Amino acid sequence: MIALINVEWLKLRTTRAPWFLLLGAVALVVAGVSGAASHASNLADPGTVALAASHVGLVSMLSLVLGVLVVAGEFRHKTITDTYLSTPRRSAVVVAKLAVSSGMGLLYGLVSAGVALVAITMWWKIKNAPLDLAGADLWRTLIGGVGWNVGFAAIGVGVGALVRNLTAAIAFALVWVAVVEGVVGQLLGDLARWLPFASGTALGKGPTLGSYAPISQWEAAIALVCYAALFALIATYTSVQRDVS
Repeated sequence: MIALINVEWLKLRTTRAPWFLLLGAVALVVAGVSGAASHASNLADPGTVALAASHVGLVSMLSLVLGVLVVAGEFRHKTITDTYLSTPRRSAVVVAKLAVSSGMGLLYGLVSAGVALVAITMWWKIKNAPLDLAGADLWRTLIGGVGWNVGFAAIGVGVGALVRNLTAAIAFALVWVAVVEGVVGQLLGDLARWLPFASGTALGKGPTLGSYAPISQWEAAIALVCYAALFALIATYTSVQRDVS
């Protein structure tokens, strides 16, 4: 298993896409913090600091794309056959991809959290506003945002295994987040707060898109773990049962 993880990590770190996504994550956080700081009416409010930090969680959209790339990208470049021939158990390959994708999602989250802290410090200093970096709400937001990135990276692996076409898989994942979950949420009412993006939003303490009250961070963490486990099972089943080509 360690050898498989090392192989998957080698594939990931020697391609450009993950690092371009990481640069996009940095740009997203800087732009988000800058927008929150420039439009805030009261920078002294701890809630404003937490709102600026909540953009760390939005980086999870890029972590989701990363997870899709790890699987569907191999089908796109026709390297998946060699990958599965390297071990007699396809399920072990899926576990290795999940581990590497989750680790990269953790990296995205940690880097984004660090960038957010630096950007917040700079903006609050420019505005001569008081800043308390030890606030519990700030750190709950950052930690929740990092967890959101890890969860969505794992979910992306399942999406990539289920929808093998790279373009279609990425489109499906993003359209679900941007459109489908909102439509489904209107039908489900308060149950919509348990959907994947809503759960991630609650974990990362981002602004709620619906009229429902968000679930707690602990509930959101459990929900995302369940979604990640479900998509891991989907990824394993589809990889074992379906033909490679």
